[in-house]
Amino acid sequence: MKTFMANAGNIQRDWWVVDATGKSLGRLAAEVAAILRGKHKPTFTPHVDTGDHVIIINAEKVVLTGNKRDDRIYWHSQYPGGLKSVTRGSMLEKRPERLVERTVKGMLPHNKLGAQMYRKLKVYAGATHPHEGQKPQIHEF
Repeated sequence: MKTFMANAGNIQRDWWVVDATGKSLGRLAAEVAAILRGKHKPTFTPHVDTGDHVIIINAEKVVLTGNKRDDRIYWHSQYPGGLKSVTRGSMLEKRPERLVERTVKGMLPHNKLGAQMYRKLKVYAGATHPHEGQKPQIHEF
């Protein structure tokens, strides 16, 4: 029996809608990262992007448990004295899409393959999205 290896010719991509209302941020991001990676399919191949497109709606209604609302996120602007920070709570209030995107991106591979998977993620703060033409299916978990 030969081992199946996916390639660009035999990958079929679906579109999924995930509602973030009342979901914990980390658990939501882990589930979405698995879909983007393709781990939910029997044709999963680690070195090939076999994942599906994911649309996350209601990102503003995601839940931060414990003291995570007060935790700070740090980054550097690459200029001297350029250390910047913001709390997760303020990021959730001002730019909830960015918070969800950042969390999912951290759970994907940190290479070109992960960047390719990340491009299939669409996040919206409200309940509407412009991807009705792709006929996305609702994903429950």
